[in-house]
Amino acid sequence: MARGHAFQFCQHMPVTELINTNPATPSLSFEVLPPLKGNGTETLFRTIDMLKVFRPKHINITTHKQEYVYQPQPDGTFLRNRIRRRPGTIAVASAIMQKYDITVVPHLVCSGFSSEEIEYMLLDLQFLGITDILTMRGDKAREENTFRPVEGGWAHATELIEQVNRFNSGVFEDGSPIRNPGKRFSYGVACYPEKHEEAPNIDFDIQVLKRKQDLGAEYAITQLFYDNATFFAFVERARAAGVTIPIIPALKPLAKLSQFSVVPRTFHCDLPLALSEALLTCKTDDDAKRVGVEWGVEQCRDLIRNGFPHIHFFTVSAADSIRQICETVF
Repeated sequence: MARGHAFQFCQHMPVTELINTNPATPSLSFEVLPPLKGNGTETLFRTIDMLKVFRPKHINITTHKQEYVYQPQPDGTFLRNRIRRRPGTIAVASAIMQKYDITVVPHLVCSGFSSEEIEYMLLDLQFLGITDILTMRGDKAREENTFRPVEGGWAHATELIEQVNRFNSGVFEDGSPIRNPGKRFSYGVACYPEKHEEAPNIDFDIQVLKRKQDLGAEYAITQLFYDNATFFAFVERARAAGVTIPIIPALKPLAKLSQFSVVPRTFHCDLPLALSEALLTCKTDDDAKRVGVEWGVEQCRDLIRNGFPHIHFFTVSAADSIRQICETVF
């Protein structure tokens, strides 16, 4: 990619239009987390500064529910408090949009929020001129065996989507009209090449994706994966089931030895045998990072060759690896 030339980000276009601009040219987007409560945005902006040279089509910002934390007390006991460790999704989205003049896609989740709170988020986003969102159920709490919505909240992403649709049609959750509806939200959804951990099977999971499409989802972003063959098979089954929206592959390069076991367990994905064998030869985190970058480069090249020129990246603990991959691929 040429360096040192001025460029203009595409603005105020839905994600589907952004990723279809110059579709023959490989492109990327990436996801960031809001800073931990009490921290500033310096680290976040350093990540964006590192990757902005590759002309990302959009930047996603995650949303986090409240969770229990145990704070040590002077008497040796622990006090259990419920806090949001990463607040500020909407403010961070606005800050990124203003600082970098790039489309932002904050996540809107069921997890931890009532429909009333979600409605106020939609209003805040609309006031800020942010009308691209990613709708998801979100994770269950660490202390829960199964997902439980808060009182007045939603149990499924499809219910959240239906609320967004009502808002788009000019109706509040209490049934009253929105006097000035404003610009409609466009939204994407999540999908899972190796199925959602709670889905009984992959075909059921694809039916859920088809339902999201039928409700109005314009595209889907995958959970991370390391085996392109699994992704291709998933896309083929989804297409056969009537899913026609763009399916965007999402990657996260391995960057530490510990991720050899942590990532498959946390994200419910398999590591291909070749990648596993390569990681087993690593002695240090630097070795693992090198393998992760090499695997990521080949994954990207293979995806592009097979008709998926737009690739999404998860940056947590992997921003520098993503930079190295992008220098080679994009």
